[in-house]
Amino acid sequence: MNQKYMLPLAGVVLLFLLAYAGVEGAGLQWFFGIVIPYLAVIAFIWGFVNRVMGWADSAVPFRIPTTCGQEKSLPWIKQNRIDNPDTAWGVFIRMVLEIFLFRSLFRNTKAAFHRDENNRLSYSWEIFLWLGALAFHYAFLVTAVRHLRFFMEPVPWCLKALEYMDGIVQLGLPNIFMSGLVLLAAALFLLARRIFDAKVSYISLAADYFPLFLIIGIAVTGIAMRYFTKVDVVGVKEFTMGIVTFQPVIPAGVGPLFYAHLFMVSVLIVYFPMSKLMHMGGIFLSPTRNMANNTRAKRHVNPWNYAVDVHTYEQYEDHFRDKMIEAGLPVDKKE
Repeated sequence: MNQKYMLPLAGVVLLFLLAYAGVEGAGLQWFFGIVIPYLAVIAFIWGFVNRVMGWADSAVPFRIPTTCGQEKSLPWIKQNRIDNPDTAWGVFIRMVLEIFLFRSLFRNTKAAFHRDENNRLSYSWEIFLWLGALAFHYAFLVTAVRHLRFFMEPVPWCLKALEYMDGIVQLGLPNIFMSGLVLLAAALFLLARRIFDAKVSYISLAADYFPLFLIIGIAVTGIAMRYFTKVDVVGVKEFTMGIVTFQPVIPAGVGPLFYAHLFMVSVLIVYFPMSKLMHMGGIFLSPTRNMANNTRAKRHVNPWNYAVDVHTYEQYEDHFRDKMIEAGLPVDKKE
């Protein structure tokens, strides 16, 4: 078995067992339910802000936008206003399409070498990767937003509407939330792609597998609590409201599975700012995406340039004229 994904899998299983055994065997509900979540939120805020401020302070002296189409040039040459924008409005449209529809991933292609008599190299459209990534991110977003109902009283109508639409499929009691199932299926698809696609597996690291296993663990425990073990929702609501009002309480009747679920969520929150998951914030600060390609229309001067004393050729020749003449080198002025 490949250690690149077996070690992260073992780590996630160990995290689950640590929280489950800590609550069930040692009675550490206060530690996994109060101390760890508070520390996780503090670490997330500090790490997120620190990472974003580091990106914001990075020097970008030149325009380096990613361009995939015709730049604005002569009037009779048609410009690609989205892939090669030269205005702030064009950049805004490109950013919106990238953030909400993953446009660059939609245009992604896969190269395959056919070992036949012609030794052909062909390119195919990677539509399933785009669909999987889109389903994963939107299901994750809906799931996270839907969970806000546990932290608000009264629950806003928009969250009630979202919960109603998410659970509109009524195949039993309780209603099935589509976002949770889609999140689990999409995460399993992305994991399978990393494991079974030879080229993707070759460039994947343990740090790429760990968040996938962690999210899968969170989804599995969440689904188990809703459809199988039937966690005490009233007790969970009491617990979460105590957390957000800084009056934490440990409710009775909430089993260890909930604390294991909460512990894995806390680990994901702590891991988020130091991992590749920070592309959520980085996409807004990416100079290859948020800059207009107007280098032909506007002169850009490096704002970090400072005055430098230069030694011109005239000064060089004045300094070494006698030696240059003695060596037979040509000079502009004899004296």
